[in-house]
Order: sequence, then structure tokens, then C-alpha cells
Amino acid sequence: MPILLLLLSALGIAGGMAISMGPATFLAFIQGEDLPEPEDAPAEEHATNDHGAAQADTGHGGGHGAAPGDEMTVTPFKEMIVNITSTTATGRRTTRFLKLNVALVYDAALPGADDVEARKLYLRDSFQDYLRQLNEADLQGTYGLTTLKTELLRRARAVTGSDAPQELLVSDLIVQ
Repeated sequence: MPILLLLLSALGIAGGMAISMGPATFLAFIQGEDLPEPEDAPAEEHATNDHGAAQADTGHGGGHGAAPGDEMTVTPFKEMIVNITSTTATGRRTTRFLKLNVALVYDAALPGADDVEARKLYLRDSFQDYLRQLNEADLQGTYGLTTLKTELLRRARAVTGSDAPQELLVSDLIVQ
């Protein structure tokens, strides 16, 4: 029985490493090969121009086209304060205030990104409609925060009609 537990633990650790590192990096790690450079690491190689002279790769242009994620833009929203419901220890329903400060991260290179700024008021309205439906228990813990961010991002994509919105950043979340 202890050997089985040890084997399951080792498999769990290996699985967690494979998920966090990515399959290719994990296999390179297990095989003892050199790990690949992260994509966001600065390039140390130099390209040559038509005349054979060395030219530093600055990461701009170069005929490669804009890769997704190159033009991320952050747009903050005004502070939102809405009423949410809560249940006391005695079972009585009461009202609480939810104060939320968020910023939307979107990829300006994707189609529909222009609609994000143009539809900002509609985004805020959609966010507030969702927030008013919540109760205090919906916001508890990591799961609550993750669900909140996921739902707001889903609404941002629906309102803009595109996949340009990539992430929602929460700077303040206060229940009072």
C-alpha cells in the first residue's frame, strides 16, 4: 500500500509539472536535453540585411506580421458599485454593496478590437447587469473570483462581437 501511494504521488507530481511546463518542455526536461527558450525571452540572434551586415532583431516588423498578443491594450473602467444579496446566520436576506474596479485587456490586432472602446458603455452596463444578480456567496474564494472574471470576459466578447477581449483584471473587489 505505501508503494502504491508513493507511485501515485510521483505520477501526480509529474502530471503537474507536465501541465505547468508544457508537454514539449517537460519531455526535454525528462530526457535531460537543453530546455527551449521561452517565447517572450529577448532574442539574442541577429538577422542580416540584403547587404550582409548584421542587424539586431528588435522584435518589430521584419516581415513576420503581427502575432496575436503583440498589441495588447488595457482599458480601465470607472468604479462600479452595485447592490448584492446576502443571507445572515439567522437566514434573513439582507443587502450588501459590491465595489468593483476592473480593466479589460484586449488584443488590438484582432478583428473587432475597435469596437471595444466604442462599446465601453454597453460593456459597463452588461457587467452591472451580471453583478446585480450575484449574492455574497458567489464571490467567496478563488473559485468565486475566477467565475466572476470568466463571466465578465464572456460578456465583453458577446457585446463586442469578437475575441479581441483577452482578459479581465480586477484591481479592487470589496463587499461591504
